[in-house]
Amino acid sequence: MNFTERFIKLFKSILPAPFTIAILLTGLTFLLALMLTNNSGKELYIINVLEYWEKGLWDGPLLIFAIQMMLMLVLGHVLALTSTVNTLIKKVTVYCNSTANAAALVTFFTLLISLFNWGLGLIFGAIFSRKVGENALKNNIKINYHIVGAAGYSGLMIWHGGISGSAPIKIAEENHFLANKMGVISQTQTIFSNMNITISIILLIILPILMYFIGKFSKESKINIPKEENNNSESLKLYGAEKLDHSKALAFIFGSIILVYCIYKAILKPDNFDLSFINPNYINLMLLGLGILFHGTFINFIKGVNNAIIGASGILIQFPLYFGIMGIMKYSGMINIFSDFFVEVSNEFTFPIYTFISAGIINLFVPSGGGQWGVQGPIIIEAATQIGVPYWKAVMALAYGDQITNMLQPFWALPLLGITGLKAKEILPYTIILFLVGSFIFIGGLIIF
Repeated sequence: MNFTERFIKLFKSILPAPFTIAILLTGLTFLLALMLTNNSGKELYIINVLEYWEKGLWDGPLLIFAIQMMLMLVLGHVLALTSTVNTLIKKVTVYCNSTANAAALVTFFTLLISLFNWGLGLIFGAIFSRKVGENALKNNIKINYHIVGAAGYSGLMIWHGGISGSAPIKIAEENHFLANKMGVISQTQTIFSNMNITISIILLIILPILMYFIGKFSKESKINIPKEENNNSESLKLYGAEKLDHSKALAFIFGSIILVYCIYKAILKPDNFDLSFINPNYINLMLLGLGILFHGTFINFIKGVNNAIIGASGILIQFPLYFGIMGIMKYSGMINIFSDFFVEVSNEFTFPIYTFISAGIINLFVPSGGGQWGVQGPIIIEAATQIGVPYWKAVMALAYGDQITNMLQPFWALPLLGITGLKAKEILPYTIILFLVGSFIFIGGLIIF
């Protein structure tokens, strides 16, 4: 048994399904609250903690956040399924005539698109990897399909620093759940800060080059691609209102109206030069318009939604549990306890590094960036307030830590593995390398800036 197989076995032995982890973390938080915060000595304090949990579970602003993140994943996935995206992939696939070229191109485009939307980047990378494999089989090109698959997953190590990153876009929204503590911080201070732009450019340059040389000195591998289901249906005779479902003109008009409005908000509206318009609602509106426009008809769009919705089930059912954890921590006073610990062990220089490391560890147990922001966000903001670290830097440190350990966490790789026919153990040796190089770049950026 090699190192990768041992790692996979260890991962499976200590980590159950994400939903089970959320339940276990809820129980752990509950017990910690009973032990650390029952200062009054109330015998029925357990009821108080349950009430804290319930308040967090159904917190209105947080539930809105959950739906926003769910739509962002679904609509990004739907956009990736359009013929437009597939045409783009096919044009680039022609140049993937070796493992080195394929690994570099898949990495670069997956990273670039993931900076726009993480759901789109995740599915784009998976489809791109599959098309490279299909092209290799068709033209008898010898490639290492495992490396190409790892390249298709690379977008998950950069997404939280992009414009759909859960934490940065949420704090840019008015009345977000931490607004009374930190105010509203636009993406000019986070996503479009000098630090994040520099780090993103370095990643866009270094990682494709890295994957190119890994591919250049690799051996070929077998390509086992699962067969696609034939979704082609016979032309149906449409009656009455059914024609509206299949109307290309109606879909074009509606999708175009949405996109024109988005462009108006982005360019023509004079009070938006600070990029404050970029928030979860804006991104989802743009994805909706693009999805309808590129699918061509409402019926095709809905088929895409039906295909994509299964990937968002985890958000739907897990986010409220994480909000319940947040409720316990907030109302019991545990946030202050944990933030005080951060204050004691760190200073203005080390705090971003500790935040990065802790976020990376927590991501192994809470694989959702949005869920992690809900749980860890209040702690780091309270600590940043006391230490004097800029909020934008604390948020980005959390974002970097959350995304980098996706290269070790197979949860978000499941869609890619299903599309490509690969196994986690086949891509993990290469994603570990991405993890190590990426960690060095992120920590370096946090130190320099």
